[in-house]
Amino acid sequence: MDVRMMGYGNPLISTLQQILNSSEEAEKSYNAPTRTYVQDAKAMAATPADVKEYPNSYHFVVDMPGLKSGDIKVQVEEDNVLVISGERKREDEKEGAKYLRMERRVGKFMRKFALPENANIDKISAVCQDGVLHVTVEKIPPPEPKKPKTIEVKIA
Repeated sequence: MDVRMMGYGNPLISTLQQILNSSEEAEKSYNAPTRTYVQDAKAMAATPADVKEYPNSYHFVVDMPGLKSGDIKVQVEEDNVLVISGERKREDEKEGAKYLRMERRVGKFMRKFALPENANIDKISAVCQDGVLHVTVEKIPPPEPKKPKTIEVKIA
């Protein structure tokens, strides 16, 4: 399906679609991106997110209209990378109905975020409410400054 027909005028998406369409040639070249890489890049480009920092946490907000919690996966990969992924499927067509226009995005989506060193990966929560996913990553509190240690001086 041509990307321009779907209403995406984004040059990045168009370029990725061209790469995807010419995947047979790309597979012959060692320097060309793989089909999986291109699909992941498309999924990431089409999944907008907001990231906020609070004094005690980081907050990620991603729109997920029409998805159930089972359709969304939140993981932490090696090197503290937060991955939000899933898949939006097309509704089953009813007999006799045909699409006149298809603009809503379907397919896989994914976003990756490199978490800072002070992110506590053991304290991550995710809540999806009214089609908006909220992921909260708590911060590790900074270490207490060391107080000077007083050494008692003895008289010999």
